[in-house]
Amino acid sequence: MHFEAVLFDCDGVLVDSEAITCGVLRDMFEEQGWRMSLAECMQRFVGHTVKSQREVIEANTGRPLTEHWLQQFFARRNTRLEQQIAAIEGVHDAVAQLHAHCQGRIAVASGADRFKVEMMLRKVDLYRFFEGRIFSGHEMPRSKPHPDVYLAAAAHLQVAPERCLVVEDTTVGITAGVAAGATVWAYAPQGADVAALQQAGAVRVLPSMQALRLA
Repeated sequence: MHFEAVLFDCDGVLVDSEAITCGVLRDMFEEQGWRMSLAECMQRFVGHTVKSQREVIEANTGRPLTEHWLQQFFARRNTRLEQQIAAIEGVHDAVAQLHAHCQGRIAVASGADRFKVEMMLRKVDLYRFFEGRIFSGHEMPRSKPHPDVYLAAAAHLQVAPERCLVVEDTTVGITAGVAAGATVWAYAPQGADVAALQQAGAVRVLPSMQALRLA
């Protein structure tokens, strides 16, 4: 199929951020008495916003999820990301090739807040490819797994969702891309649950960013 635009998730697709963010989350939960491993935290929370998991957090910590606690999390998360964030291996070449192939019609459609997304992209020298075409689920009526952020990105690029390729790494994000009407490819490095990504609707699995190419 000929794609006219490519819409990227950010965390886990462009930047290697998910273990960093979940590390902070795990530490803060432990401070409240809810202990789990980093792997368990990632399994529970990758792909979801913290607010969307309010009920399970409050049930396990025994405390309300307050705005003050969320702001503390965001601040600690941002500090850790600024210190440790790195790009996904091979992503610069992949993004540059797709940017040229689609004549600039590429965008980021993330479930994360805008500050985090833009800060990370600047730190890893990817912001220049996406400036003015970054969309946050926090600014939409609904975040992933709903399609709103992908529909907004496609509309901005003036490309029908059916002519867009979405690149995702979670079942939540894949569900959002499929719901938007786009074709979804899954970035699935070693250790990823390929079967779950395919079941969610990914039609192609990318074991590395070197495989993300359009002829």
